[in-house]
Amino acid sequence: MQTILDIIPVGAFQCNCIILGDPQTKEAIVIDPGDQISKIMERLYLHGLTVKWIVHTHTHIDHIGGTTELQKNTNGKVAMHKEDLFLYEKMDMQAAFLRLRTASPEPIPPDEFLVDGQELSAGSLSGNVLHTPGHTPGSCGFYFPKLETAGILFPGDTLFAGSIGRTDLWKGDYDQEIASIKKKYLTLPDEVVVVPGHGPNTTIGREKTHNPFLN
Repeated sequence: MQTILDIIPVGAFQCNCIILGDPQTKEAIVIDPGDQISKIMERLYLHGLTVKWIVHTHTHIDHIGGTTELQKNTNGKVAMHKEDLFLYEKMDMQAAFLRLRTASPEPIPPDEFLVDGQELSAGSLSGNVLHTPGHTPGSCGFYFPKLETAGILFPGDTLFAGSIGRTDLWKGDYDQEIASIKKKYLTLPDEVVVVPGHGPNTTIGREKTHNPFLN
């Protein structure tokens, strides 16, 4: 049976929330539930999935705004990189800076901190955490090598189709981001499908050839 992959743009900034589900065990991983949790819950219910993990590529508010509500609805374990905890704990500050109309609820404490190379699994799904600082200090990508032909990468806002993530926000570092992409992402097979934090999918090969920030 084919792995369940549901990409749901949510919120004012249309963050790509990802649902990855094992069709046999019905265990799921939710990546970056930034907003519109009722919409995400509808999709989980449609697929008949139980959330095992709620993980974050980074902790800008458009990727974490719905985490507390989703955790309360699913009891999934919340995980992020420790270097991004300072942002996770300041959602009100982020909301004010971005002029969002309402502040987010008090964030629920994370159950676990992600580390580079860690395995992330749910049922038969198995991926690896790739720590890629630059967009934020704790930015991470999640690479699932057994999906599609050569795997699927979820890099958050570090790598986009034809672009890279901004580094002018809290503790961003342009040189560090470029180094992270080249070391952790461009060494993956060209056929790897990339599902960014916003916008359309791409591939590693396409970004190697056409991304102006990487040439």
